[in-house]
Amino acid sequence: MNTDNIKNIIVKREDKVIYREGNKLIKLFGETFSKSDILNEALNQARVEETGLAIPKLLEVTKIDGKWAIIMEYIEGKTLEELIKANPDKVDEYIEKFVDLQMLVHTKRAPLLNKLHDKMARKISETGLDATTRYELNTRLAGMPKHKKVCHGDFNPSNIIITEDGTPYIIDWSHVTQGNASADVARTYLLFYLKGREDIGRKYLKLFSEKSDTAIQYIQKWIPIVAASQLVKGKEEEREFLLRWIDVVEYE
Repeated sequence: MNTDNIKNIIVKREDKVIYREGNKLIKLFGETFSKSDILNEALNQARVEETGLAIPKLLEVTKIDGKWAIIMEYIEGKTLEELIKANPDKVDEYIEKFVDLQMLVHTKRAPLLNKLHDKMARKISETGLDATTRYELNTRLAGMPKHKKVCHGDFNPSNIIITEDGTPYIIDWSHVTQGNASADVARTYLLFYLKGREDIGRKYLKLFSEKSDTAIQYIQKWIPIVAASQLVKGKEEEREFLLRWIDVVEYE
């Protein structure tokens, strides 16, 4: 994917680049992304926008130099991850803000979003794990209550932008579904561990449990399922760690 002429690049991956043009953010996709995936991502963002959450406004879906692009509002500010790194003494304050924001997301409803249970079942089938493990994961998934809460699917501090006036905006809704909030929490907990921030992960899980009155053990029942869904991404450096989490039946 030739990006030589693109300025103000924010994120660059093998087949996707995100860059800024004035007050717009452009997400430019390469050929590995299907038209339906890109249109579905834009549609999901529009559906979340209608819930009233503070997110970047979707402006346009178009083609740039023959490649599909999603254009949205650019939000000026610092990510919560940047703020945590710059102010380690304020980590408790930031994690509380983070938990409150995720709980706010879970109060929203968007009935036309894809269902989390369906997505997880599909991911389990794509893991390449043996039939016995897949059966155990599917049995666990089938036993989990089905809810209809908006679940971000990649809720981590790098996806929260705090503007100069203190308003938190939530970005990157490409993995959003409707379903059980505890699955969303288990995934966030997993992401902290994958980034080597077990300390913040434990702090986050304890605080979410207390604020939402949700048993930690209940959230942890989702961990093997979300670890399996992460395994599908095919990141070799994560594989051994994720397999350990998938293999654990019960957590202390």
